[in-house]
Amino acid sequence: MTTLEKMIGHINSEALDVEHSRRRILLGLTALLTLPSIARGQGVNSAEGIGSTQAKTPALAVDPASYRTYDKDWQDESRKRAVPVRIYLPAASLTPLEGRPLVIFSHGIGGSRNGYSYLGTYLASQGTVSLHVQHVGSDRNLWFGNPFSLVDRLQGAAQDNEAVQRVRDVRFALDQFLSEDVSQMVDKQRIVAAGHSYGANTTMLLAGARVARDGAVLNLRDARVRAAVIISAPPFYGELDPGNILGDVTVPSLHITATEDVISIPGYVSPAIDRIKVFDAMGGPSKALAVFSGGSHSVFTDRAGTGGPALNPKIKQATRELMVDFITKVFEGDASGFEAWPLRYRNLLARWSLTTGHAVGRHQM
Repeated sequence: MTTLEKMIGHINSEALDVEHSRRRILLGLTALLTLPSIARGQGVNSAEGIGSTQAKTPALAVDPASYRTYDKDWQDESRKRAVPVRIYLPAASLTPLEGRPLVIFSHGIGGSRNGYSYLGTYLASQGTVSLHVQHVGSDRNLWFGNPFSLVDRLQGAAQDNEAVQRVRDVRFALDQFLSEDVSQMVDKQRIVAAGHSYGANTTMLLAGARVARDGAVLNLRDARVRAAVIISAPPFYGELDPGNILGDVTVPSLHITATEDVISIPGYVSPAIDRIKVFDAMGGPSKALAVFSGGSHSVFTDRAGTGGPALNPKIKQATRELMVDFITKVFEGDASGFEAWPLRYRNLLARWSLTTGHAVGRHQM
């Protein structure tokens, strides 16, 4: 077992037996919610491995004239690793086109650049560029091939090297994008790292999470990241005090989860409170926490039914509006939308917490 494996997580899968489920692996891979679906015979969307797409959630449709999208298949020659991305851009009709924020998004295990489209389209329609990175060592290709070796593929994707490579994927994608002509519309001082589940852990490492092992500190901080959006973050294991890892984060952060954001497998249970512990341990000048009532761990993916067919699109809409309000507050100093958001969505919330360097505000909805 490697040093980081001792630190973080378990594979979330009913397909694993108790022995496998007891094995700690890197970065709390709680995004494996499709595996219970397979075990129950419900199946998954073979194109994504994470369920249905936005097309099955009409309520979340965004005017196609308000954004444009294109894919790039970049190759990091230094690592001999492909880095596919999907880029969502604000429509050319929006003015001004320069000075836009940039969100760089990291998917959960088994996902791809095609996922979380409900976020990418909306962010772009509201004037924010959204760059979705695909991590080829832990992407949708894990679901294909011999089903009897699926567990081995998942465990391989959970090793130390892949966690580091995911961070390097984001850095490389950011380098590549900023070298493109289209990046002229982006303000390089307004870059946000964001991610869901495994991608939330990637985001935390980019934002300044520090891991000490064997007398050395793993510091993967990217100074270009000025804020972080952390959705359904798994806990860091192997540390009695998560503040030792997250306390040195120095950027504003937004944390999003749900009361039913629970992982339960034979031999291991990660309750929703684990997402709260990540929030509590996080450093930075300010941080906010939104906890939706109900939902599920995968309600934040493009899957349309998880968490309930009526609640699912409401949580998605509230999540993407909150991201825009957070970005506006951090980079423009306009907190009006951010402050109004918990009132607008009070009926969906179980908790809303806001912490600054000087005061803490908490409201049980």
